[in-house]
Amino acid sequence: MTNRTVSDIGEHALIARITSRFAMPPWVLVGPGDDAAVIQPERGALDVLTTDALVEGVHFDRRFVPPDAIGHRALAVNLSDLAAMGAAPRAALLSFVLPDGLDVEVVDGIVDGLIALATRHRVALVGGNIARSPRLGPGQVPGPLMIDVTAIGSVKIRRVLTRGGARPGTNVAQSNVETAQSNVEADLQVRLREEKYLRPEPRVRAGLLLGRNRAATACIDLSDGLADGLRQLAAASRVGITVDEASIPMADGVAEYHSDDYELLFTVRPSSRGRLRAVKSRAGDLPITRIGIVTRDTRIVLRTGSGDRDLPAGYEHFR
Repeated sequence: MTNRTVSDIGEHALIARITSRFAMPPWVLVGPGDDAAVIQPERGALDVLTTDALVEGVHFDRRFVPPDAIGHRALAVNLSDLAAMGAAPRAALLSFVLPDGLDVEVVDGIVDGLIALATRHRVALVGGNIARSPRLGPGQVPGPLMIDVTAIGSVKIRRVLTRGGARPGTNVAQSNVETAQSNVEADLQVRLREEKYLRPEPRVRAGLLLGRNRAATACIDLSDGLADGLRQLAAASRVGITVDEASIPMADGVAEYHSDDYELLFTVRPSSRGRLRAVKSRAGDLPITRIGIVTRDTRIVLRTGSGDRDLPAGYEHFR
């Protein structure tokens, strides 16, 4: 039996197929099926909005990444942004741009992964959109699959974290990438690393606690790597940062500055060590490592055993 494609069932049937799986909490006043969703704001809180797009051939390759992992990552990147702001996730909008020959089962799998992560973090999927990806070139090759998610969170006004709160003399810390366990067989270690890559876990609880406890003065998520995160945080705060290379937590000892997806980078006053310990404990003994210090000099310096040097460049689109 030939698998059905999205063009076989059409836009409206595909939308119904997807939205029928969405559960609506009572604060969603108008959900899928209207021109826009209507949600009731959380009392006494601010709304925090973020959006990210995943594009086939740029962010994932369907030859190697299963559909549910694509859906997981599409939401995870947004939840990580909310975590960096100290916000609790509430709702999300899901938009697809799909090649017309795509199997419906692929869409089902993507939605599986997205809903699984949304359920764990109590995120309501309140609507979205579907469009056809154009055929490209003389050979009319199907265009790429694209997923765009807009996520909405909430945070109390005095608990908002931004990139602009770093001050000279504050410590720079990050939640840690997982390292290999010496008592785990090599093949299992490979599977664990593969799982972390395919289905990274956003640090939602850690971000909430950093904001609620006022343990952090500035925060950014590391979806584009440590080097980029350090530069973005320093630029927003108009400060510099000196990083101790030996202190940077590395996955399996691999000295890369771009392999720490969805970890949090943040600054902490020396006087807030007790608050940071409370965050670590309440986040399930989340590993947190001090990696440097904020400076008045606006340079980003990597301190190594052989002397100081510029930090390697991070990831940037169009570069």
